[in-house]
Amino acid sequence: MEGAPQAAPNVPPPGAGAPRPPAAAASQPAGAPRATAPVQRPSAGSRAPINPFLSNDPNIKAKRLARALVSDIVAYFPDKHREGLRNGTLRELFREEIKKSYEEYVDQMTRGFAESTTHFQDALNDVLAGGKRIF
Repeated sequence: MEGAPQAAPNVPPPGAGAPRPPAAAASQPAGAPRATAPVQRPSAGSRAPINPFLSNDPNIKAKRLARALVSDIVAYFPDKHREGLRNGTLRELFREEIKKSYEEYVDQMTRGFAESTTHFQDALNDVLAGGKRIF
């Protein structure tokens, strides 16, 4: 085949698509397992849920709910929030919103649980009062 044209190295024949890069694992023998770090899994009894929203711990649920309810107050009334922080009148300005949010919190967590914990009060201080102990 002296007269046949020679194909350039690493150039695919027409219609074969784009050339593939060489495999990164070419230095390992075919079929050899790849070296990976061992996966550490907690024991079945101590395993925490991957998604914290799936937790069954009532304290975690209550804290998350309280923070969400208070965050909504701040999100819906940003100007009023800034004014209350500036003038020290958060308690008076947000009396009705706090009352409504607390009732929603009680409805979801039960009155006994709500009254036996400080989760809602902590959320008011952390989120609404910006870390100050006002409530």
